[in-house]
Amino acid sequence: MLTSLTNTGAANGTTSSTKTSQTDAAASQDRFLKLLVAQLNNQDPMNPMDNAQMTSQMAQINTVSGIQQLNETIKSMATQFTSMQVMQGASMIGREVLTVGNTLAVSGGAAKGAVELAGAADRVTVQIMSPGGQLLDTLSLGNLPAGRTNFSWDASKYTGTGTPTFKITATQGTTAVSATALTRNAVESISSDTAGMTLTLKGGTTVKYDAIKAIL
Repeated sequence: MLTSLTNTGAANGTTSSTKTSQTDAAASQDRFLKLLVAQLNNQDPMNPMDNAQMTSQMAQINTVSGIQQLNETIKSMATQFTSMQVMQGASMIGREVLTVGNTLAVSGGAAKGAVELAGAADRVTVQIMSPGGQLLDTLSLGNLPAGRTNFSWDASKYTGTGTPTFKITATQGTTAVSATALTRNAVESISSDTAGMTLTLKGGTTVKYDAIKAIL
């Protein structure tokens, strides 16, 4: 029967499954047709294979071929997407981006960051801390709506060698409002591998492309 012939062919081809000819849809169809012709030539004239069985076998090979072609299409799309991502990433070099984090990159006597609130708050403060945890300054951002708000800290008097951090406190009346700290930094270079695109920020920090919250 065709089923047994197909299974035998699959078993013989196991050791070479990594070859292109074994995964190519056209090659699979060619092998199927050869097996079908061989079966028809050797079938019992008194008990030939019925049309329903032949149709079923042809539907199976068409399904397998379709899946193989779909896989090849997806691989091609993935390659094109990676190329487009790298091109887009190249345009980001020199620009600032926001990522989740509480560090403050000091540049030109100033440091910038952002606050993202889950809800409106009538009181939002940002505490600037030294690398050792010492309070350096406190910024009052006042009443803020839900969403993202940028802030800037005058770091002209900061003489430390490490990178300052910041802590956010947000409340609506007596209720705490969830707040996410966002680091603002410039992109210096990009790289791409099988895991995706990676951006190197000023200071040497690296982040994945999908970790970028905003491009400024």
